[in-house]
Amino acid sequence: MKPIISKNIRIRHPKNFLVDNFSVIDDFSYFSTKIIIGKHCHIASGCSIAGGKEFTFSLGDYSSVSSGVKIWCRSNDYTNDLVVLNPQQKNIGDKSIEGNVTIGKMCGIGANSVIMPNNTIPEGTIIGALSFVPENFTFKPWGIYAGIPIRFIKKRNKRNVLKQVKILEQGKV
Repeated sequence: MKPIISKNIRIRHPKNFLVDNFSVIDDFSYFSTKIIIGKHCHIASGCSIAGGKEFTFSLGDYSSVSSGVKIWCRSNDYTNDLVVLNPQQKNIGDKSIEGNVTIGKMCGIGANSVIMPNNTIPEGTIIGALSFVPENFTFKPWGIYAGIPIRFIKKRNKRNVLKQVKILEQGKV
């Protein structure tokens, strides 16, 4: 089955927007970076994934991003710099926080969470709703994380999840 992509989304760089089969992208989401979305994925309504065409966001197979999630591949450094648009692109000493965001297979990102640049979220990882992931956060695979600041909550049932993926891949549903 071809992906289902709402007509009510904004794609700033359409040449760099790849979505695999059986995936769904809901209304009112915004994309302004390179996008690679695997098979059987879901991006719910009202998500923003941004950072410029030189960075990449990738979402592994069987993963989902819940409503209202914000994923940044580039952001102002709120600690050290003035937080404004610099339309003249003059060097005023500001440096951005930047880097790709990669979400592995069988992951889930809870509603209204924020993921900052330069993060790799490994296979099987879950991020609870309303969580904040700072740049360069270190995750362990198959963990459930949540909060502000984000922290490990408990392990996920890998065996059961893999069993469900096998059922989907065999087409028995």
